[in-house]
Amino acid sequence: MTRTFDLPSPLYGILDPAQCRGRRLNTVLEELLGSGVKLVQLRFKELASKEFLHLAIQARRETARTGCLLIVNDRVDVALASGADGIHLGQEDLPLAAARELMGQKIIGISTHDLAQALEAERGGANYIGVGPIFGTHTKQTGYEPRGLEMLRQIRSAVGLPIVAIGGISEARVREVWDAGAHAAAMISNLTGVEDIQGTVRRILAMAQPSSTSSSSE
Repeated sequence: MTRTFDLPSPLYGILDPAQCRGRRLNTVLEELLGSGVKLVQLRFKELASKEFLHLAIQARRETARTGCLLIVNDRVDVALASGADGIHLGQEDLPLAAARELMGQKIIGISTHDLAQALEAERGGANYIGVGPIFGTHTKQTGYEPRGLEMLRQIRSAVGLPIVAIGGISEARVREVWDAGAHAAAMISNLTGVEDIQGTVRRILAMAQPSSTSSSSE
């Protein structure tokens, strides 16, 4: 069963302390929010549960203030305890059906790496899917080779859910994934690891505007 959900932005920011070049997480989050990011995922793979929850609560407070959706990676317990808007799960995480029982009507995103996984996520009631890695990436070891733009196009033509493309997407290549059918591009090191976060965000969001104008005039 497909659950209706519209991604609020063509840019999906992922906040991971390992990709912030030693900068404080609150500072990086403030820069993201101040430049117009409307969807942020918290991803803390190595952090203890207590610390993760503390940071998630802080992030929830800041994102709520700016009207930004907050998604927690992997941890349903942290998502619920912090009041986050949703959870993002990988193929090896809690099954979608079990997560839905716990999350209720909150947002659930699922990482997918091929058409079969994408279709399964749609049948299972995910709100959106991540598709990747599109290009080569050193940020996260997924166990999958780069999927490329052609697979993204195939999934776009077969699945009705919103798609977030991820994996090696830079400012220079973000237009390619939008044109191939992604509703949003997820960026980690190429966003939070750059020198000028706000300038990067604003340029990316500005790039999306002509496409939106063109679509609405057809």
